[in-house]
Amino acid sequence: MVTKRKTQQQLDILEELENPSRTRQQLPTWLQKQDLTEADLPYIHTLLLSSFADWLEEVDGFPWLGGQMALLHPDGTSISADGLLEENEFLPVSWSAEAIGPTAANTALETCRPTLMRAEEHLFVPFKVFDSIAVPIFTRTTGFPCAVLTCLLPAGTAQAGDLKLLQAAALHVRSCIYRRFENLFVGGLLRERKLSKKEESRRDILFEVMRRLNDHIDVENVLSEVLDSLEQLYPICQADLFLSQDYNSANQKVKPLAFHLKDMDLCKSAFVEGIIREERSEGRHELALPLSGKQGVYGVLRLDLPENEFDEADISFLTMLAGAAGAAFEKARLHEQANVLVGELRLINELTQRLNSSLKLSDTMQFASAELLNIFKSDFCCILQYDAVSHQFVVMYANVAEIIGETYSTEYGFCGVMWSTKEPIILSDYCSATPVGSKLMDVTNSRSLLASPLLLNGEVIGAVLITKREPNHFSYDNYKLLQVLSAHLGLAMSNATLHAEVRRMVITDNLTGLYARHYLNERIGRKQLRDTSGSLIVVDIDHFKKINDTYGHQVGDDILIQVSGIIRTSIRDSDIAARWGGEELAIYMPLLGLEQTERVAERIRHRVETETNPQVTVSCGISEWRIADDKVSVESLFYKADMALYEAKHHGRNCIVVG
Repeated sequence: MVTKRKTQQQLDILEELENPSRTRQQLPTWLQKQDLTEADLPYIHTLLLSSFADWLEEVDGFPWLGGQMALLHPDGTSISADGLLEENEFLPVSWSAEAIGPTAANTALETCRPTLMRAEEHLFVPFKVFDSIAVPIFTRTTGFPCAVLTCLLPAGTAQAGDLKLLQAAALHVRSCIYRRFENLFVGGLLRERKLSKKEESRRDILFEVMRRLNDHIDVENVLSEVLDSLEQLYPICQADLFLSQDYNSANQKVKPLAFHLKDMDLCKSAFVEGIIREERSEGRHELALPLSGKQGVYGVLRLDLPENEFDEADISFLTMLAGAAGAAFEKARLHEQANVLVGELRLINELTQRLNSSLKLSDTMQFASAELLNIFKSDFCCILQYDAVSHQFVVMYANVAEIIGETYSTEYGFCGVMWSTKEPIILSDYCSATPVGSKLMDVTNSRSLLASPLLLNGEVIGAVLITKREPNHFSYDNYKLLQVLSAHLGLAMSNATLHAEVRRMVITDNLTGLYARHYLNERIGRKQLRDTSGSLIVVDIDHFKKINDTYGHQVGDDILIQVSGIIRTSIRDSDIAARWGGEELAIYMPLLGLEQTERVAERIRHRVETETNPQVTVSCGISEWRIADDKVSVESLFYKADMALYEAKHHGRNCIVVG
């Protein structure tokens, strides 16, 4: 309790001492009791020098003794001297005890009494022309000499009254010394109090800034708060905030942390090492403070200001501010990332459901492309599938008509890179960095690229490329999201491809490659619901059993394959050819009349007769339906064609009959 009262009393007194009207008689007792100690003696040379100068100024014009006066430190070194001898008289170079030998000053220090020494008593020859007098100056409470006031007078002129006068001068010098000492002591306390107030103010400011930072859960608000606080606290400094490349800010003072730039070495060092870095050059002081959170360093705060404007307390304060900013930034980023992650999971779930809702490959690719363009706010999207037969990538879908259906080797462009690395690609600017050629980038004049391989069981089955005409469009978060989405897209592509293959196997005859009979029936039934007419050709290989018996079933199968190939190359893409059964084949020709159908049948018959090996012939029966007929059905159409075929065989085969 006593200590607290004394401290408060000292603070009250310090406030009073700040008033220059206060006189010395009003000084508090505790201040008057402050004194020099023997431990202070090595450090009071400056104090003695300034005090002696004060004394000389105060006694200016007063005829003290008419000799040369000096103030000596107890260690014997001269502090200062005053007064000149007559011209051509000897003037000592130094007032040190070594120079003047056993004089009055030495004796005064040893005896602690005023001393007068005549000229003839000096041992040092030059001083034999002087009388010397000296008076020790004592501390006010501990009572040991802290200085010696000396005076040299012409030989034979010193009197006892001069010694009394020097004693009075010593008392005056002593008062000057303690006035300076008290000012230094009080000044030190005032400086400590000022620093304490400044530190308290810094703590309050830091607490308030931290409170405001923690109130924000938006990254942009956190960054603005940091920069605004610095501008208010240190208006003379230039503050820039450099963040790692995975975050883009709308704030002009927030810039990307580009290590390749020459003036970023200090920031790079602070970012990599996670500690404050500073550099002084040409009157400037540059600080680089890392914005660190628990999970890592997110950026660097760089301050540029005139040299000597910051002290250690400022640097400590700024370090804590940067740490608080890093923690607040991390919290806001995690909050944003959590929201993004929830949105991405919802998006992935919806996209997966939509992708799996359709097993048609073209529909899957079209939907995926539209969704990817919307998700990544991009301009162009291209989805390719790897063809294991041709060992090439085929453009399955793109919103660029020029490249749809094109094929690329596994060594070309970005698909080639992904084929070899099986890793996604993010490219900030295709114009400034062109690692490989890309027709998609060239045709669309795109600069930003995001690409990912489509993998299934660790193997590349395709690729997706998303582009934007503007540079630096895609972020690392986009890169990670596409990597996740491409896994689902690859699975959807695989499922659609497998479904198409299974369906092809179900509706296709394995031997001939033509459609199966049930698929032909199904297609004719659907055509009859929409079309107004159609015709059917039933083709039968003549004497097929004889061929099997003569050449064997393997040759018989080869004949079937040859005839099927002739049929496939003799009809339109819209026509449907199928294996009707055994050696019988059927061709449905929508919206084609009997006359045209008969010409097609004749072309087939002639080519079979001339192109097959061993040579065979075919018989053909043709039927037609029209919407005006009484009975329109698949069964009736086949019945009429079958009857016509029977008649053709009855008439000697290798001919065509219209039913």
